[in-house]
Amino acid sequence: MAEIISPDLLWYGGRFVADLGLLIDDGVIQQVDTPAKLLAAFPQAQEIRLGGQAVIPGTINAHNHSFQSLVRGFGDDLPFFQWRDNGIYRYSLNLDEEGVYTGAILAFGEMLRYGVTTVVDFFYLHHESNAYDLAVMRAAHDVGIRLVLARCLYSWETGPAPYRESLEDAVTRTRELARLAHERDAGRGMLTVQPAPHSPHAASPEMIVAGHALAQELDTPFHIHVSEGRYEVEMIQERHGLTPIRWLDALGVLDDRAILVHCVWATPEEITLMGERHTHLAYNPASNMFLGDGITDIPAMLAAGVRVALGTDGGCSNNRTSIFDEMRTCALLQKVRRLDGAALSAEAVFTMGTANGGSALRLPIGELAPGRRADFVALDLEDISLQPPNRLIKNVVYAMSPQAILGVWVDGKQRLRDGELTGWLTLREISARVQLLTKQW
Repeated sequence: MAEIISPDLLWYGGRFVADLGLLIDDGVIQQVDTPAKLLAAFPQAQEIRLGGQAVIPGTINAHNHSFQSLVRGFGDDLPFFQWRDNGIYRYSLNLDEEGVYTGAILAFGEMLRYGVTTVVDFFYLHHESNAYDLAVMRAAHDVGIRLVLARCLYSWETGPAPYRESLEDAVTRTRELARLAHERDAGRGMLTVQPAPHSPHAASPEMIVAGHALAQELDTPFHIHVSEGRYEVEMIQERHGLTPIRWLDALGVLDDRAILVHCVWATPEEITLMGERHTHLAYNPASNMFLGDGITDIPAMLAAGVRVALGTDGGCSNNRTSIFDEMRTCALLQKVRRLDGAALSAEAVFTMGTANGGSALRLPIGELAPGRRADFVALDLEDISLQPPNRLIKNVVYAMSPQAILGVWVDGKQRLRDGELTGWLTLREISARVQLLTKQW
């Protein structure tokens, strides 16, 4: 049955508008108009009144590693390589499929609580199969979040064995996983698979080119970590005589499919090149701070025409999974980097965390408009963190507490109500599973 969502305020056309509702049918926003007009035109529709609430697009987490939420806290306050070895490598490499599933429901359940409706899980714990990837897909289905599985292709000879695959196996498995996801999804966009060579230092040139070719074959975006730490810039320059982004361009993979992750150490020339190639950036400001990587120059990226989306990165390198947090962090970092309070606005970072994510992923999400999937968040207009409500979008970005999030809908289905998941998994049950898994760590 069609539904009409009738809030007090709706984020529409870049502003909050009163007396506007959404007509939703089969998970798609069909029309946006006054509730009275929608009810008159569709008398059989069920009206859901959200009095005292504002409805905004669901946020899009453009970069995450779900299994890393299990090692949150284990490698904190350490230099990068000690963080990696004491946290990710020490505790996660021996996870079985159920362990990966538990990590994913932890990450995804927490994200829904924080208003994330779509997540890109850049997943690389394969153990020479697709079984672990399938466990992540199962977790997304059980929690009810929209999942883009960025299936990693990884060949670094010094990296852990559970990550590594031959070029042929990585391509074959990614193609097979994409086919399976397409069959299961039936065109709803709830589950998609996109190729993701790990990085210039952890995927061979042949693997990066093959990952890009597979993205062309599947007609999807292509994800890759680039220039997160200074060490990679030095490594690629020594190996290939070029900075990492220029090297990717020399390989022929820098185009409008490319979603580059981090780009902390991108040079001005590389930023210009990214704009010329119409690439996207998945920016992870809190993670870059947490690991001491640095600050990506977002105003320069925007000026060059780079389209910027926001991600949280893994739960052990942030350690939160809220895109609302990333909006705030992104804006504040750029202000202090530029010594300019006007360097980046709340409205700009809100768009990065919503519409820009949908554009980068080539999915009809991130906006409340006809033809878009019905992914949205309902906010309590009486919550103390949103007062005074005169400049509401500013408060959403800079002040809002998670307690202001009353409801979350994904594909037209309510997945969070009054702070609790609506499916068979509750947040308390997820916590209990995590505690059982990790109690001997």
